[in-house]
Amino acid sequence: MSSAANPVSSVLPVWAQLPLLLGVDFSSAPSKRKPVIVARGTRAGAVVRLDGLHAHETLSGFGDWLAATPAWLGGFDLPFGLPRELVLQLGWPSDWAALMDHYAGLTREQIRGHFSAFCDARPVGGKFAHRACDGPAGSSPSMKWVNPPVAYMLHAGVPLLRAAGAWLPGLMPAPDAPQRVALEAYPGLLARELLGNRSYKADDKARQTPERLIARKDLVDALEQGRTRLALRLRLSHAQRDALVADATGDRLDAVLCLLQAAWAQQQPGLGLPAGVDPLEGWITSAVTVG
Repeated sequence: MSSAANPVSSVLPVWAQLPLLLGVDFSSAPSKRKPVIVARGTRAGAVVRLDGLHAHETLSGFGDWLAATPAWLGGFDLPFGLPRELVLQLGWPSDWAALMDHYAGLTREQIRGHFSAFCDARPVGGKFAHRACDGPAGSSPSMKWVNPPVAYMLHAGVPLLRAAGAWLPGLMPAPDAPQRVALEAYPGLLARELLGNRSYKADDKARQTPERLIARKDLVDALEQGRTRLALRLRLSHAQRDALVADATGDRLDAVLCLLQAAWAQQQPGLGLPAGVDPLEGWITSAVTVG
């Protein structure tokens, strides 16, 4: 069909026409007990339908799946960049691609050694360096190696995205027709909007309380009713709703939260990235700048 016969396709950017949306709850060391969870969905206007949830128990299996799955736009719960302050202090490359090559060549022990030494030399209360997006998103610093080990998630995840040929907006030059678009997502940002400080998940069975179960029910209800600033409604089957509420770890629900953040970005000019995003640090999708 010619563009004249299909005027919508001639106006919308390529990413707005990608049919498959992904939300990914990532793990730097996936296993049968704690796999990478992928939520697959599609958007029709303001409605996002959850089409399926599936798990990957190995990094290689997840990477192969990403590379073999064409035409997607996804929100991934892992950092895509490091704080500029940290990078400059360590004397690492200040070009993102070169920095990621350098970072991927380090072992986790080396990463921990570099970051621990950086923190040890700083005053109490200011141990970690932060990215510009950490404040608006309420996220952990991407150099943190424990609770949660997001530095290792970056180390494990970004090479998989690059190997799959994904475009990471704000960090890489835009290709003419991107077919795989990866956005940094953070489920806690959307969950806090709806639940405040209420906890809805726990890996430790002793902390999987009735209060957290109620919080998950409330969160799913709010997403289905579209009660967020993203102005999107989640469409679920009864079985899907039950599965999200029943998962006390929150991993499946986190993947769905990332899916909704990706769906929001798909509709936004420039994928919703604010002006002046640091090309070394990147940005968490749907985080709002202040001032």
